[in-house]
Amino acid sequence: MSDVAAIIAAHEAAGYRFSAAGTGSFVRDEGQGEAVVCLHGVPVSGFLYRRVVPELAERGMRGIAFDFPGLGLADRPVDFDYSWTGLGHFACKAVDALELDRFHLVVHDIGGPVGFELAHAMPDRVQSLTILNTLIDVATFRKPWVMRPFGWTSLGEVWLAGMTRPVFRRLMAMQGIADMGQVAPTEIDAHLALLKRQDRGAAFLRIMRGFEPTPAKQAIYRAVVANTERPVQILWGAHDPALKLARYGAQARAAAPADTPLIELPGKHFLQEDCAPAIAERVAMLAGNNASATDKRG
Repeated sequence: MSDVAAIIAAHEAAGYRFSAAGTGSFVRDEGQGEAVVCLHGVPVSGFLYRRVVPELAERGMRGIAFDFPGLGLADRPVDFDYSWTGLGHFACKAVDALELDRFHLVVHDIGGPVGFELAHAMPDRVQSLTILNTLIDVATFRKPWVMRPFGWTSLGEVWLAGMTRPVFRRLMAMQGIADMGQVAPTEIDAHLALLKRQDRGAAFLRIMRGFEPTPAKQAIYRAVVANTERPVQILWGAHDPALKLARYGAQARAAAPADTPLIELPGKHFLQEDCAPAIAERVAMLAGNNASATDKRG
């Protein structure tokens, strides 16, 4: 077994498979206490939260990170709706399948729009919202250069085929991870292997071509973030060259309630690799604040 295969096997052994909306997926689920649902983006999977989930468990919470269809260890059906709407519908069915009545929500990258779909559909079940580098003002969103070719027919297939291990490592160093010394090269290779798997990334390309950057979606996502019935916080990888703090972090701050903190973390786009303990600590603190507020209202 290769080193990458061993990493993926260990990842798989640390979680379990489940089915939602007729589609199989995989989840890392660790710890006891209040549930924290962590939603990933692209071109990664729940594997991105492999350090965050146990950190949440150490803080007395139940960390949960499942794969969206088309990514990671989830199924990749050809006829699935890979739009934000479709992935949001799957996320709703997933929390039901995992028997999560109420939960805290962490979103990142396109896991933002997907998570906002989830929170819009079941607002009373989301106890708190933690926003990591993501997009809210989707009507004006422009894909970063490294992701743009995936949205184009034919070019996307060629671009993805050229995404070899050395190329992917360089891109992660440029765009994704601030401290490459914290992540073994074989772990980065595992991200790539989980992206391509049996369909060579065909479902991922459908996701990249299923974005819904419309004013109507933006209005829904802004309303979710602005909801004052739950606490919200924004944690941003301060050195993200793709979703820059000055633009996208500022948009998140403008959409959120007035007292929402925006906390800069010393990471790039995939701050889960750079700052897992800090993310877990802030989520646990927000959950504690929410519990205190609930106690006071009671």
